[in-house]
Amino acid sequence: MKIYYNPKLKERSKKLRTNATFAERLLWKRLKSRQILGYQFARQKPIANYIVDFYCNKLHLVIEIDGITHNEKKEYDTKRISKLKGIGFEVIRFDGYYVINHINETVEKIIEKVYELERITTP
Repeated sequence: MKIYYNPKLKERSKKLRTNATFAERLLWKRLKSRQILGYQFARQKPIANYIVDFYCNKLHLVIEIDGITHNEKKEYDTKRISKLKGIGFEVIRFDGYYVINHINETVEKIIEKVYELERITTP
């Protein structure tokens, strides 16, 4: 699947990588270098008109971490997730506080989702 993205978001995604939240940095330590069943993840990836926190191209999996600012953007987030799912992405979301306090459980849930997606995509 070829991924369309708004080129205007490229510079912003670089800034977001530099200024990652603690929860994002914590999870990135567990996702990078193909640590999750050999799958490669990218962070702060532009997709369509959005920037997603983490993305696995092979599985079309988006992982989002909701920080405190998401409390005021529920309608926007709902529309955004709907749009991403509508163009073929699987999306899982975690609360930032949960990630920080339950990193092992967060990783386990991601692994479960990866296994689920492998069953769907494997003939």
